Amino acid sequence: MKTNDFDFELPENLIAQTPIKNRDQSKMLVLDRKTGEIEHKKFNEIINYLENGDTLVLNDTKVLPARLYGVKSQTNALIEILMLKEVKEDTWECLTKPAKRVKIGTIISFGNGRLKAECIDVKEEGIRIFKLIYKGILYEILDELGEMPLPPYIHEKLEDKDRYQTVYAKNLGSAAAPTAGLHFTNKLLEEIKEKGVNIVYITLHVGLGTFRPVNEEEITNHKMHSEFYMMSEETANILNKTKQNHKKIISVGTTSTRTLETIYNLYGEFKSCNGWTDIFIYPGYEFKAIDCLITNFHLPKSTLVMLVSAFASKEKIMNAYKEAINNNYRFFSFGDSMFIK
Repeated sequence: MKTNDFDFELPENLIAQTPIKNRDQSKMLVLDRKTGEIEHKKFNEIINYLENGDTLVLNDTKVLPARLYGVKSQTNALIEILMLKEVKEDTWECLTKPAKRVKIGTIISFGNGRLKAECIDVKEEGIRIFKLIYKGILYEILDELGEMPLPPYIHEKLEDKDRYQTVYAKNLGSAAAPTAGLHFTNKLLEEIKEKGVNIVYITLHVGLGTFRPVNEEEITNHKMHSEFYMMSEETANILNKTKQNHKKIISVGTTSTRTLETIYNLYGEFKSCNGWTDIFIYPGYEFKAIDCLITNFHLPKSTLVMLVSAFASKEKIMNAYKEAINNNYRFFSFGDSMFIK
């Protein structure tokens, strides 16, 4: 299967640069994955597709203000890093630009030395491992010095940092937002609960694996980076009960989906656990954990468009994307939503 099979033409003006005023007023394209039938709705109408006893699964990861701009202590050269994941205490894997200027022993200073990072290992694809040196609480320092790691296709400045967080974001550790969840408001979640729908949380800290482009011609040659996930006993019990009662599990986003499918593949059920996943889902994959998917519109040739194509078929997804483009849907992180039932 070729990466080019998942390419499509997208007018640049449809790449959402800013979030809309009201989260739950984004457009929602509803796709029936059996028939290919398409409906056009507003996101707050998602409640009409959820039934008593169904379970909605949300990723409660919280985005770190993890993009930092500093200078090399040795030469004052400007260096940008994006903190991806903590590999052990105060030791972080970071995407580094320009990476060729950073070698083992290089020290980068941020905020006039408030935070320093010493390179202790060199990896491929611009990745460096840094030991962080600071006094105080790291997350407070990042809040002061760091920027939200908006994707490179967003050129507008984000006025309100919270708009790149879900309203239920809790566990700090992501390098990118689980964007399908950005459409929910607290009010909408309350209304969903009142309808008798279970709302449960998992955590997957979104890292490089999610937004790294596929550069291989054959998709099977693409290597996913691993990301950390957690599931509580309470969540596992509710999900297992949902399955037993033959009700629907609705996954919010590709990150929730990858977590749920990873756990179900490992144990044949849902289980309280944590670990690292590098699961790569593309057409031919047989879904075991989820019944429906809420997602955004993804980049051409990305692992995300491959995942949704595995869920609904490439033909139906490409047709739905064409329909979305014809109807001026907004694409990517701050864009509109899609419900695949």
